[in-house]
Order: sequence, then structure tokens, then C-alpha cells
Amino acid sequence: MTSHDVVARIRRLAKTRRVGHGGTLDPMATGVLIIGVNRATRLLTYVIGSRKSYTATIRLGQSTVTDDAEGEVTATTSAAEVTDEAIRNGLAAQRGEIDQVPSAVSAIKINGQRAYKRVRDGETVEIPARRITVFALDVLDIRRDEPDVVDVDVDVTCSSGTYIRAIARDLGTALGVGGHLTALRRTAVGGLTLDSAATLEDLEQRAPDVIGLPLAEAARQSFPQRTATEEETRTLRHGGPLSAVGIEGPYAVFDPAGEVLAVVSEREGRARAEIVLAPA
Repeated sequence: MTSHDVVARIRRLAKTRRVGHGGTLDPMATGVLIIGVNRATRLLTYVIGSRKSYTATIRLGQSTVTDDAEGEVTATTSAAEVTDEAIRNGLAAQRGEIDQVPSAVSAIKINGQRAYKRVRDGETVEIPARRITVFALDVLDIRRDEPDVVDVDVDVTCSSGTYIRAIARDLGTALGVGGHLTALRRTAVGGLTLDSAATLEDLEQRAPDVIGLPLAEAARQSFPQRTATEEETRTLRHGGPLSAVGIEGPYAVFDPAGEVLAVVSEREGRARAEIVLAPA
């Protein structure tokens, strides 16, 4: 199932075409996919840029064309002699701010065409490195259940734009044995976690108007927040600015009743709406 497949299912459940997602999951991946419905689609711009967390399994000893288990194996080298210490050191080198080359089989556009299409057409694709941040990269387990390969379970928290497949590839390259991803599960996008997520099967049992989080609750979990006075509420409903209060933005502003009004940012002493969510 692709992320677009999930959007199509939600469109049918919610009975609206106005549905989008906040960051593609690879078809082999599981876990958190943020969906916006109707007005909530306007929040997805912010969701896409949020830090994300994953659990993943890296297999050392094999390289694939896609850097994950969906691609053809292109090289095999025994990883039997790779030590646990070398694995931990190799992962430690990928923490912090790093320049990462995305996987060649990705949705990044090269000269106007998706990289994965160029690869599938037989081209050799060179993608420039991008600066990303790996906030945490922890080893959960190192398993040697099969000859010549080592499986490493990891927990990752990273900035938007990070390729976990590339972490697997680069670890294998650093250790001289090749590597690819065999499992990937997204556990959080910003403040929205797997614990609060629903399955598609769960959603199919609910009424169309309660298939997910109310907009105000989603905003509370995703942004710093401020409560407006009645006068400020009237101003903001019509797109006017508020006085700055020193909150690092963007942040959500709520009316006295707890409904979300807008997402604002402060600049030049004023808090100005980036998006107005409440009708005038």
C-alpha cells in the first residue's frame, strides 16, 4: 500500500476529495502517516517539516539497488567478522548534522524527472548531498541469526528529508560489507505518535465526521500555543495582526473557547497569521 492509496481510502471514508498526507511513507514501511481532511489539510505544510522518529532493521553484508529489501541484491560480502563495536562506531558517525546523499531510487527530481524513474529506465543517477540532522541513532539489538549477514535494529529521530535507507547504505559502505534496510516503521511525526494512531480498519468502523483528531487537538499536539482574548479573536478571524508575546513560531492561536483560530509567526513586533483556520 502506498501513501496515495491511504489518501484514497480516507477520501471514501470522509466523503470528501479534500484529503492529503504529511510526508510519504515508502510502500515497504509501516507506522505513522499523518492525514489532513478538509481544513486540516492546511496544517500539512508544517507536518511535512517536523522531525520524525523510526525503528528500523539494517542488514549488513548485502547491498541492493534501492538500499532496501524491495530492490535487487547487487553485491554480497560476508559481515561475519564485523564487530559490534565497529557497528556502533559506524552509526555514531552518522549522528548530528551531516551531508547525506539520498537513495538513488527516491522521489527527488533530477532535471525535472523523479530519480526512481531514471534508475528504472537504466540510467545512473547522481543526487547531490543534502544537509540533514540525525538527533538520535541508537542501537536496539545486533543479531547474527544467519551466516555472513548481521541484522541491526535501530531507533532513529531525524529531521525532515532524512533517508533511513541511506543510513543503512552508508553504514554498510563504511564497514566495507554493504548494507540495506529490511524493515522500517515510523513511530512519530512531530508530537503525533504511533500510540495515538488509528488503523484504516479502526477508521472504517467510525462515523465519517469522527475519523480522526479534531482540528484543535491536532494543532495542540503539533504547535506551541497561545490563547487570544475576545478582541484578539475578532482581529485574527479577519486576518489582522496581534501583538507579539515572544513565542518562537510558528505557533497556534486559540480562542477563549479552545477552538483553533490560526497559525502565526512573530516578526517586527507583530504576530501575523500564516494561515487562518477559523471562518470569519
